[in-house]
Amino acid sequence: ISKVALVTGGNKGIGFAIVRAMCKDFAGDVYLTARDVGRGTAAVDSLKKEGLAPLFHQLDINDPDSVRSARDFFTEKYGGLDVLVNNAGIAFKMADTTPFGIQADVTLKTNFFATRDMCNVFLPIIKPGGRMVNVSSVMGSMALSRCSPELQARFRSDDITEEELVGLMEQFVRDAQEGVHAERGWPSTAYGISKTGLTTLTRILARNLTKERPGDEVLCNACCPGWVRTDMAGPNATKSPDEGAVTPVYLALLPAGAKEPHGQFVSEKKVQPW
Repeated sequence: ISKVALVTGGNKGIGFAIVRAMCKDFAGDVYLTARDVGRGTAAVDSLKKEGLAPLFHQLDINDPDSVRSARDFFTEKYGGLDVLVNNAGIAFKMADTTPFGIQADVTLKTNFFATRDMCNVFLPIIKPGGRMVNVSSVMGSMALSRCSPELQARFRSDDITEEELVGLMEQFVRDAQEGVHAERGWPSTAYGISKTGLTTLTRILARNLTKERPGDEVLCNACCPGWVRTDMAGPNATKSPDEGAVTPVYLALLPAGAKEPHGQFVSEKKVQPW
């Protein structure tokens, strides 16, 4: 059975560039996934014109049935997954006038809760020597530094559980909806906090892997791709999508037998303090 990699949100932007790089550098099948079949297959076709050979599978991370159906497909066809890159994510524009409580709810639904669902459904089928990469953001680190000291201590702690983290994320959404997030110690950035949560989740999942699958050498990391010219970040950003893909792909292709990085937040291929 050939090795296999899956990239979420692969039809454009950084995800598309990650698929392109993986097609060149990964010895195995690379699946571009997207929620929209038309956009996903169009993206695959454009990479085929470049002489690459990605495969397509429909996957909407916000749809639990879609997530589980994709898991079943990879389990049946490949006996699991070697590389998972959780790239799919959303952000409201700075100028968006949608009420902050709604922005918090919608942003965390995808960037934290749906990505967490992907991790929990797919981690059990990640094969020994596998890699999981969560595309987070330095905005998560900046949001963390703007949280109250009490919140910072929890997000940085080495014993925070997934349940506690989920409780904190739900609390942020509730506080935002009630308009009391600032007095409760939260910064006014839904995107930032969604990524604070994702990086913290990555640290927890890595800790659990070390405990529960010590011999399997599965490495799990979060990263910041940088400020990349995409529909999300706009035309003034400093990096091309291909440049933004460098660190996620580096983490996805860490050599066999590597012990680190694991449970880290990585930017420009370097481990960053959390």
